[in-house]
Amino acid sequence: MLENRRFVIIGFFAIVGLIYLARLFYLQVLDESYSIVSSSNSIKRVIEIPFRGQIYDRNGKLIVYNTPVYDLMVTPRKAKVEDTLRFCRVLGIERREFDSLMNVASVYSRNKPSVFLRQLSKEDFASIQDVMVDYSGFQFVKSSLRTYTAPTLANTLGYVSEITKKQLDAQEEPYYRQSDYIGQSGVEKIYENELRGKRGTKFVMQNVAGVYKGPWKGGELDTMAVAGSNLYSGIDLETQQYADSLMGHKVGSVVAIEPSTGQIISMVSAPTYDPNILASRFFSKNYSALVRNPFKPLFNRPVMASYRPGSTFKLIQALVGLQEGVVTPGSGFSHANCPVGCHNHAATTSIALGVTHSCNPYFYHLFRRVIYNNKISNTFKASAAGLEDWHTRVSKFGIGQQLGIDLPSERKGNLPDKKYYDKIYGENAWKFSNIYSISIGEGEILITPLKMANVAAIIANKGYFYTPHVIHGVGDQKKLDPMYTTRRETNVDARHFAPVIEGMIGAIQSGTAKSARIEGITVAGKTGTSQNKKGDDHSIFIGFAPVENPKIAIAVFVENGGFGGQAAAPIAGLIMEKYLTGKVTNKALEKRMMELNLLNKVVLTPEQRAMLKSDTLRKKAPESNSLLKK
Repeated sequence: MLENRRFVIIGFFAIVGLIYLARLFYLQVLDESYSIVSSSNSIKRVIEIPFRGQIYDRNGKLIVYNTPVYDLMVTPRKAKVEDTLRFCRVLGIERREFDSLMNVASVYSRNKPSVFLRQLSKEDFASIQDVMVDYSGFQFVKSSLRTYTAPTLANTLGYVSEITKKQLDAQEEPYYRQSDYIGQSGVEKIYENELRGKRGTKFVMQNVAGVYKGPWKGGELDTMAVAGSNLYSGIDLETQQYADSLMGHKVGSVVAIEPSTGQIISMVSAPTYDPNILASRFFSKNYSALVRNPFKPLFNRPVMASYRPGSTFKLIQALVGLQEGVVTPGSGFSHANCPVGCHNHAATTSIALGVTHSCNPYFYHLFRRVIYNNKISNTFKASAAGLEDWHTRVSKFGIGQQLGIDLPSERKGNLPDKKYYDKIYGENAWKFSNIYSISIGEGEILITPLKMANVAAIIANKGYFYTPHVIHGVGDQKKLDPMYTTRRETNVDARHFAPVIEGMIGAIQSGTAKSARIEGITVAGKTGTSQNKKGDDHSIFIGFAPVENPKIAIAVFVENGGFGGQAAAPIAGLIMEKYLTGKVTNKALEKRMMELNLLNKVVLTPEQRAMLKSDTLRKKAPESNSLLKK
């Protein structure tokens, strides 16, 4: 027994010894990384940053691409600058800027290289590379710069900038390093993982002075950088730029959707800015100027701004009333005993006429019937059940929730329910007189321009929609998240849309939306006027065309634009005509809308006015990348 135990123990130690010998052989002979580490004084590991994916419009036109640039790196411990003034003149920087940059680099690490100057153009690199040989501790690293083919879509595309310490610390996997760039907003942020690509690694030999001596082992351990996936959008670049021009000197939004797919055709947030100014080494300075701008050009209004929808909300009310069976297409209401005023028009004897004339009393009575399920003998007491049923119906249109667009910071807006009013008035202490303003799209309802464009798409489709999205394909295979190809139902029967569309056509032909007419094309539309306590009311229009085969659904919001037919409707009509026909026939209307300046109607504080005046007087254009002083 003892003899057997002795053999077991000897065998155990023999196996352990063999394992150690095998591991030693692997580390010294087979594992190249061990060799690299042991030769760290002569072999350098170089990380290659891949190009980010490019972005295209629906017709294959390039929107965003990459321009090669150079980053100047510094290793503080090795840096020797005897003539600082000459060094600063070469790089086109001030002495105080030199001191600040060196201090930042030293704080990061005195022994590791970090960025000294970013994004030098190839012309700048060519002009200074020979001079920089005189300054040890500095080296150039090839990089790339996001470049835009047109000064448009700034908020939708978003911007790329240096990763923050908070973002570095929050990484689940250690991919990014200090000084790396990352998508911070818009499409660049949502599709960061797809756009960033895959890093490459090179091992190069150098002598004790750090001079490059060629690839190590012929580059057999090198891995190539893989460029990021290209993105294919539904944006029509020509239509987008035209919409930008119409929204110049205004505050507001344009959102145009292809109803059959949910693809975004155009998305304008006005005022806007040239995205190229945030793709430069002067990012901080230019970004600060945009933040200070009182018109908030960084605020992405299509998905973040909330407005009362005004009369455009009557379209949803009509469809809910028809589906609930409390009205029929031929139902009529008088103006009697109604607390909301009406426009000067003949009696409203049908749903279609109610929409065409945008009759406030009509939709007051319709909403009351929905809330009380046609039992309107006593409306002094709250009907919580009726309000909850109405809330459920309306929420199917995407109201009061995030639609799920592929952009960050989408706002839900507000769709009041029993819980909301209980919180304001006390449990069941509210009645119809407290809530009737939402019958005409006022009161507590808040909605984003994106949602109203989606409502137009729902009506164009007669009851369903696809989640709106900017990107319809990722990579060569043009992959797309299934959520964007899943049909979402409103549970309103298709037959109920006919009288509502009839009323929208009437609004275009003879009602409040006549300024959105397009010669030879049948347009369905509805204007709205959103009440505004701080200045003139906001102008709203939603619609789609052609009615027979809808290709575009649109929502236009113009702050301080007055009635819906004054500013929003004509802008929408021009954009739809441009997209559908490639031209605009009403040049006089086009000229008037382009020249319409509503910025002076925006209510600003005295401090904001002073800031705006100061910036205007300076007339200083955003700085570019060039180091060359002319």
